[in-house]
Parts: sequence; structure tokens; C-alpha cells
Amino acid sequence: MSKELTLAALLSPWLDISAEDSASIVVQRLELDSRKVTQGTTFVAIKGHAVDGRRFIPSAIEQGANAVIAEACELHPHGEVTNVSGVSVVYINQLNQHLSALASQLYPLDKNKLIGVTGTNGKTTITQIMAQWLDLVGQKAAVMGTTGNGFLSELQPVANTTGNAIEIQQTLYRLEEQGARYSALEVSSHGLVQGRVKTLPFEVGVFSNLSRDHLDYHGTMEEYAEAKFSLFSQHQCKAAVINVDDEVGACWIQRLDSAIAVSLQPTDYPNAVWAQSVSYSEAGITLSIDGMFGRGEFTVALIGEFNASNVLVALTALLALGIDKQALFDVAGSLKPVLGRMELFTANGKAKVVVDYAHTPDALEKALQALRVHCHGKLWAIFGCGGDRDKGKRPMMAAIGESLADKVILTDDNPRSESPAAIVEDMLEGMQNPQQAIIEHNRFNALKHALAHSSELDIILLAGKGHEDYQVMADKTIQYSDRESALQLLEVSL
Repeated sequence: MSKELTLAALLSPWLDISAEDSASIVVQRLELDSRKVTQGTTFVAIKGHAVDGRRFIPSAIEQGANAVIAEACELHPHGEVTNVSGVSVVYINQLNQHLSALASQLYPLDKNKLIGVTGTNGKTTITQIMAQWLDLVGQKAAVMGTTGNGFLSELQPVANTTGNAIEIQQTLYRLEEQGARYSALEVSSHGLVQGRVKTLPFEVGVFSNLSRDHLDYHGTMEEYAEAKFSLFSQHQCKAAVINVDDEVGACWIQRLDSAIAVSLQPTDYPNAVWAQSVSYSEAGITLSIDGMFGRGEFTVALIGEFNASNVLVALTALLALGIDKQALFDVAGSLKPVLGRMELFTANGKAKVVVDYAHTPDALEKALQALRVHCHGKLWAIFGCGGDRDKGKRPMMAAIGESLADKVILTDDNPRSESPAAIVEDMLEGMQNPQQAIIEHNRFNALKHALAHSSELDIILLAGKGHEDYQVMADKTIQYSDRESALQLLEVSL
């Protein structure tokens, strides 16, 4: 349930319609998608990036919309109220810019404290580690992001990392009603640029790292970086936690007063949390920390240097929220690896298989470097590149695979409308010895080949899809999961 407001009260920040017949209409639910409109829903019609929602006003009314809030234009200027089939349509200037504020009027948050996490890699791990940690110390926490929205025990699948502004506010409101006292959100660059989190009150904003991704959308790394930085410069964040081991983060900390610097090395930033020492073993990662919140030591059952960074960033954000440090240390050993993020699958007498979401050059490099420390045999890398996406990273990823793995298998990863063979050709351009790469377009068969030709001392990284359970082809989306492939071929169960 929402707060319930009259249409006049809901729209009062933008215009006064108190004299209109429609002023007393009760708004209970807002909907951007006309197909989801039911009896009594208020339809919000904006001019989107691909579709003009105003075209669907008649069908929304036919499906039971009690009122329509539409984006103004030359034909229908700001403040105009028209009547279509007995239903009022109110026009507002730049409505697409006001969706977050509009939704926050109807779905206000009171007890749900928000943490926004942005960066190229690590968002899912950081948000889920924080939610796990909060749950372990008795604080009910939820997440919103790539692997779904909700409480970790019952995540609901989502189409985008950051949903539309109305969906986000509705979801956070519902989670608060269900007892969430904290929600950790993955905040994508698209979501920031498009104003989807514009009026959310973040208690803490977190930056993980920045590397090449989404250049098909942003155009340049500079524009991509500024999109991410806007979480801190143009949004409400009471505190900022910045990974300064990333060179972009090291620049940003200079631009942000009172931000907290996080580093795996001792640092002299005035507000900082750092690792005095980090050790890696089969049991996981042990961090000895120091800084503005004091000293301590804890161990987590995760793999790799980048996860040490993710955990330290997550810890710092929780400390910035006022969560007791010793309480967090006491339960750190109970933290679990995140689904499809450096997730280890083992069977006696066979190579270890690690499923990871790494689909950028930086993420692939870090995943392979992390596994090298744990590998006593050959290190295998199985990965591909998505179709209809940034082609520039294809040779880069192949070059990284060749330089850091002992064996490379190039496979498919959501080829979409492109030819899988053409994508692999682009990747081969980045290799010194392309003839040594094994090409197997079917991901299941690629892993089957690696397991058949590896020893129990080897580690096989199956990268790119992580938690995903589908593969996007030119004409269809098929059911496919790297995690299920690993379980089936290793003949084990979770």
C-alpha cells in the first residue's frame, strides 16, 4: 500500500490544480507502463528514450486509469488539464526529470536507511556483503541490483541493475513495510544519468572502482566517470566512502570534502580506513585494519585481492552508518561468497571451477590474478564478449586472458544480433598467439572440454555470466546457467 494522496496534493510541488474537478482524485499507485495499468492506477506518461508514453494514454484509460500525469509539450503546455474519455490528463514540464520526486511523494521512506554503491565492478558483492553483515548483527537489510531486489533469502529478478524511478521508490517503500531498516542499492551510471535515484536520501554513497564499460552509451571514459561521480556531486549523500586504490577514486577524494578514503595500503588521508596487512589462504582473507574507526582484525571466506577491497569498503560504509565495529568483526567469519561472484565449485579428483560475472577487461584481470594465488596447477580462462556492445574491449579481454591464464577457451556470451564467429575474430585480434586459443562457442561444451583436459590441481575460471540463467541469441533467449553447468559436469549438488 502507498500513502494515498489526492492528485492535487501529489502535484502541488509543480502546479496548483486545486480548482480542477480532478483535484480530489485519490492516487494510490503510479505506473509508467501502460500494460501494467489496472483499475484505479494513475498512469504517468513520459517521453522516454525509445518510446513516447503519451501514445499509450488511451489504452491506459481503457484499462482503468483513474487519472493521467503526462509530460507537457507545445500542444499541451505545463499546467493544462484535459479530459480524455472522462479521465483527467494533467500536463507537467520535464516530467521525466521529476519522476523520483513524484514517487517519493506517494511512497515516502521513514525507517529504511539507504546505501548507494556505484562503480564498474564490485557493486553486487559490496551491497550483498553489507546486507549479509547487517543481518548477522540483527539489522534487517535488503538489496536492489543486478541479481534482484529484496531480502537475500528471497530476491526478485529484475530487468535492469537500476530500475525506473517509480519502481525504485515503490520497491523501497514495500521493503520498509516488510521490515527493512537498511537497503543497499547498486546504482548504475545509466540510472544516475537518467535521474532514476535523483531524490533518494542516501545515508552513505560508496565508490568501488572505475574501468572500461558502457562506452556504447557514454561515449568516453571521462563522461562515464562523471556519470558515476554524480552520485556524490548531484545527489544527497550524508557520507561518502571512496576506494582510493583505484586511480579515479584517488582523484575524486580530492574533490569531496569529508569523504572517507579506503585503501588496502596504509594511507595518510585525514579521514581513512586502511589495511595494515592482508593475507590470503585456502580459508579466505584475513584483514588487519586501522584508521578513523580504530584497529582490529577479522577473516572472511572469500577469494582474491579485489574481494579484500570489496569487504573493506563494505565494512567502512557500515562503520560510517554507526554499526558497532566489534559486532561486525565477531560475525565476519559467517559471511558467504555472493552468488555467481568468484563462486567455487569442487569435486574430488577434478579441477576446481570458479564461476564469476567478470565481463569487463578489469574484472577479468582481477579474477585471474586472484585465482593465480590459489592455483597449484594450470589456470584456465573461459570467457566471451557480448554482442551489440562496446567492441573495443574484445581484443583487450583476449589479451588479458592470454597473458594471465595458461589455457584460454573463447566462447559465447550473449551474442545478441551479432555473429558469434565475428565476435571471436575481434577477440583474437588482441592475442599474440591466437592459434593457441581454443574456440568453443557452446559454453557448456567449453567447460566440458576444460574439465576433460585438466588435472585436479587446475583451476578453471568460467567468466562473464555469473548468476545469470539465460543466454541472449539473435532471435531468442535460451535457458542457460554457468553455475548449473559446473554442478552438472562436476556431478555435485549445492
